[in-house]
Amino acid sequence: MEAQILFGDSAVNVSLPDRARIVGGGDGASRGPRLEPVADQEAAVRRALSRPLGMPRIGELVRPGASVLIAFDDPTVPSFGPVRRLAIEAILEELAGAGVPEENVSLVCANALHRKWTETELASILGPDLVRRFGVRLTCHDAEDADNLTYLGTTPSGYDVEVHRKVADSDLTIYVNAACHLGFSGGWKSVCVGLSTWRSIRWTHTPDGMSMSVRENRMHNVLDEMGRLLEARVGRPVFKVETVLANPTTIGRIWAGSVAETRAAVVDVQTSMHKPRRSEAEPADVVIYGVPAWSPYATFAGMNPLLTLVSSGLGYLGGYIEALGKPGCSVIMASPCPDEWDLEHHPAHAEVWERVLPQTLDPYEISDRFGDEYAGHAGFIERYRFGVAYHPVHAILATHPLKRLKHAGRVLVAGAADPAVPRHLGFIPTATVEEAIAEAERIHGRDCSIVCIQQFPGW
Repeated sequence: MEAQILFGDSAVNVSLPDRARIVGGGDGASRGPRLEPVADQEAAVRRALSRPLGMPRIGELVRPGASVLIAFDDPTVPSFGPVRRLAIEAILEELAGAGVPEENVSLVCANALHRKWTETELASILGPDLVRRFGVRLTCHDAEDADNLTYLGTTPSGYDVEVHRKVADSDLTIYVNAACHLGFSGGWKSVCVGLSTWRSIRWTHTPDGMSMSVRENRMHNVLDEMGRLLEARVGRPVFKVETVLANPTTIGRIWAGSVAETRAAVVDVQTSMHKPRRSEAEPADVVIYGVPAWSPYATFAGMNPLLTLVSSGLGYLGGYIEALGKPGCSVIMASPCPDEWDLEHHPAHAEVWERVLPQTLDPYEISDRFGDEYAGHAGFIERYRFGVAYHPVHAILATHPLKRLKHAGRVLVAGAADPAVPRHLGFIPTATVEEAIAEAERIHGRDCSIVCIQQFPGW
């Protein structure tokens, strides 16, 4: 039988044995649960701001002449519609009505250890008018700028909380979340990661610390504890706008109010949309899927093999492995994964690929041996602070999905333009998916069970 899977910038049809099981398909529901788009996005934003959950309206939280920080998701968040701009403009109107002029408001892009963004790139998510109006009052967070950071102490469990100084110094902090992906983003992650430093981020960004789970998310348990300390030390709550998209450009649901209550509203919706992944049918010997030539970390930048095969292939898509595959399964990824590097944006990623990965593919060992080195790498940090490069420790974080190799017996990469690229990771290159299936059958037996995640361009 035939299935279609992603392959770099396009998709390919693959021939599967008749016994294979296909997940996904031609009907809309099988492409994943979706919300209905709101009819009027601006009206939806204003309605959310007029009915905040667990907090008064913004105008009641400030006095005339107050200073306000509005932070927002950076462009790595795949939200390509106007939600950031609509929310910020509506917030500015409420502030003006309460006697807070626009000149008293700062905009900060919450890019954490991601790279800083140019004015043109920020204009793509905020609109050129906001960028022009705010000028020098629009900045990107700098996780290495000691003069603009505030250390708030440690939580009862010992987690450090360090954030952008304006979170503590402003009379009100408002955060605009532009999309929530499963249980991964939103909540206190927005502030306690997006506006934080490696000193704080290291507590959640470990091979086992990060989670996309909608239910009982271990990462957000840590972040919630950080958020409670932050509000206690700052002495006032953070006002949050939280969004679940219907599609990459349109709001499905949006809320405003306290971090806890808007997060709870998101989780309720996400829980109703996504059943537990491990309730699927019997796990398979072979798991097949395609890897697109896209990563949130290649927004306005180029892909590279570390992002393609590890960060996306084993990370964002790697949940398929544990959800659908038996321990010791064979994973077949389809990707051309060319040996190309964007050294302006990912210089540390290239060095980690060439220097670190030949020494070990164990992400725990990588973090132990190389984490501190890259967290403090002066040359790469200079490029993060004054250029458009990712913080060097982000390249170490990109190796964390190698933990999937504890579950998968092997990874076969079908269609690699240069077979040396997957071999660099100990992966097995094949010319086609069909050849990879034949190799898996040789390992697991001719009657081995196979599951293929059928995908479509534009997912």
